[in-house]
Amino acid sequence: MRSPEKSLELAKIAAEEGLRLSIHKLDVDSDKSVKAAFAAIEASGVVVGVLVNNAGVERLGSIEESSLDDFRVCMETNYFGAIRCIQAVLPGMRERQAGLIVNITSVAGRIASGAMGPYSASKWALEAVSESLAQEVTAFGMRVAIVEPGIINTRMAQNITHTQPASKYPHERRMSAIFVEALGSHNGPEHVASKIHEIVEGDDWTLRNPAGPDAAPFLQWRASMTNAKWIEYGSQTDAAWLEQVGREFGMKPKLS
Repeated sequence: MRSPEKSLELAKIAAEEGLRLSIHKLDVDSDKSVKAAFAAIEASGVVVGVLVNNAGVERLGSIEESSLDDFRVCMETNYFGAIRCIQAVLPGMRERQAGLIVNITSVAGRIASGAMGPYSASKWALEAVSESLAQEVTAFGMRVAIVEPGIINTRMAQNITHTQPASKYPHERRMSAIFVEALGSHNGPEHVASKIHEIVEGDDWTLRNPAGPDAAPFLQWRASMTNAKWIEYGSQTDAAWLEQVGREFGMKPKLS
């Protein structure tokens, strides 16, 4: 954790359930922190058999109105942070001819929507490096799995429900409205945890794994469209957009 002092509740739950849990300080944005954390884990005698790259941040906004820092922040944590951790465990896994790396991306790593550019770019990048990694390490007995959550009720998703000052583009308001509507459903983080547990405990070599009640439907919906239709979907008026979302998903988002 970046802030182990916030782990008291987690440690309490682990103790109540009789789980062996060791918490180390780790900031995936820092080369030094990653190296120190994995060195400490190795020094404790623990062999890392599974790595789950779950750290993630979001930035919402149009390409024109987003700062370069918005793009850098997403790439630093969501992409480079995962690579730092992957490189830390690969030598040991390769030598043991065993290991599993689970990278948490998003349906936004397969679907690029207006106002999600900075976030989607980082998740598309992680999807790409995961695919490359799988080709490289499979011969060494290692598995790579991508988990692609839909809209999951987390603090990050809740942040997206709050729009920034007025934009020249409608997409941020629309995305915010979709998240407000979706977070009222039964889409808690346990869906993602369950999928990770299924992968870890199983022997499935499937690369891409949607997680959550809306993940697969979103991906299938996008796959059913031509690129031209997808651009048209994001370019229509608010009224036409609301009508289509209601017709296809039964949702009634409220635009601010």
